[in-house]
Amino acid sequence: MNLPLNHHNENPSIQTLHKEEHPLAEIVRFALIALIIVVPVRMFIAQPFIVSGASMEDTFHSGEYLIVDQVSYYFDDPERGDVIIFRYPGDPSKFFIKRVIGLPGDTITIVDGTVTITNETYPDGYLLDEPYIEDMPLSPPLEETLGEREYFVMGDNRDESSDSRSWGVLQEERIVGRAWLRLFPPTALDYLPGAVSDNLTNP
Repeated sequence: MNLPLNHHNENPSIQTLHKEEHPLAEIVRFALIALIIVVPVRMFIAQPFIVSGASMEDTFHSGEYLIVDQVSYYFDDPERGDVIIFRYPGDPSKFFIKRVIGLPGDTITIVDGTVTITNETYPDGYLLDEPYIEDMPLSPPLEETLGEREYFVMGDNRDESSDSRSWGVLQEERIVGRAWLRLFPPTALDYLPGAVSDNLTNP
């Protein structure tokens, strides 16, 4: 005699146990994600820079907060008039901010506070128009011819600037980037702060 089978719990519910995550684990995971995003940005795209010292007054003042563009110079070379941040040749752990005055192939001549640029385009020499400085102290005549990947840089406050006049040319590989944004103080907010065009004038 066949007895009917009793089917109990034909569709049993399945319970899944979820282990509650420790709050610290979530914080660690968030920190790791932030590092993955922030570190490459700071290394290869942009990073903050705080101006220190008087070498770029009155264009920049100590304590101003800048964002440095580290990408553009992978595609284009620095131009005359650009404000750049670079590793100081005398101590690569220090960062300097200066203005590009001379480009590769230029001969820079400084006499009585006047800067003259001579190159293939201007074989007779052209004076550098510098509206960003108030005056330039008199100093012994200086002449410097730049090779490939070499730049001549100076601060806008020539009285207070340690630059290519004292420690020589700047190699391209030491350039970190250009001043892209000035964020602080809010009243000085600016895009490409201090930048000017290639400013050569007929002597």
